[in-house]
Amino acid sequence: MACIGLIHPGAMGASVGAAARSNQHRVLWASQGRSEDTLKRAAQANLEDIETLPEMVAASDIVLSICPPHAAEDVAREVAGLGFSGIYVDGNAISPDRTRSMQKIVEAAGADYVDGGIIGGPAWTREAGTSLYLSGPRAQEVSVCFDGSPLQAPAISDRIGAASALKMGYAAYTKGTTALLTAILGMVEKEGVRADLARQWGDAFTNQTVRRVCSNTAKAWRFEGEMYEIAATFEGVGLPGGFHQAAANVYHRLAGFKDRDEPPAIDEVLEVLLNNK
Repeated sequence: MACIGLIHPGAMGASVGAAARSNQHRVLWASQGRSEDTLKRAAQANLEDIETLPEMVAASDIVLSICPPHAAEDVAREVAGLGFSGIYVDGNAISPDRTRSMQKIVEAAGADYVDGGIIGGPAWTREAGTSLYLSGPRAQEVSVCFDGSPLQAPAISDRIGAASALKMGYAAYTKGTTALLTAILGMVEKEGVRADLARQWGDAFTNQTVRRVCSNTAKAWRFEGEMYEIAATFEGVGLPGGFHQAAANVYHRLAGFKDRDEPPAIDEVLEVLLNNK
């Protein structure tokens, strides 16, 4: 059985750790400096607290990083600086070029790098349909840790960047179009024709759109950085990234809805969108 060090058990990370634990792998985390909410999530996932990051890195065969995109390099450098020589898996929503840059940091310190991209919500059950796509020469060694667990973890390529590219392509549509719909509703609200557009769209599409926009507000703070990563991915292959840069701005305006227990009403969302520049 592998010993996996998890950085950090947030809403997604805790479920990934629990999936590995369900296969009897030892999953460690470091509680030093973490919040009470993180402590609760780690307990829910039955993770083993080893208290400090240096202790966790020293004990782990695999280190799995699941954190907000902006922190990905800092985490990789910190782990590399601790002399880690196992398999480092970056499971963050970052561009292929950025993950290849991080590969150099990790491998220069003596570890092997696996590129990861998560599609779906927290993987507490198989019904969630969540996948951790993996790529790189040692991706299969990580994949087998999740065989038969609630989390699907296919190794799709031996090429670093493939898993991140798949994640970016998927989120470019799902989260990008949610931002577009949010902006559309804001525009027609400002121009006084939202009800007219709703009639043109019809009840089914209008209701679906409103639910989609409102339910994503609590995660807007996290989606902002992801949109910038998608923009960089498009630009990296010679395509325009402006659409997703604008999507990042939409999510930035809604970041104040973070941690809301219930989705806000659409009128509140649009008020914040139009007045928070």
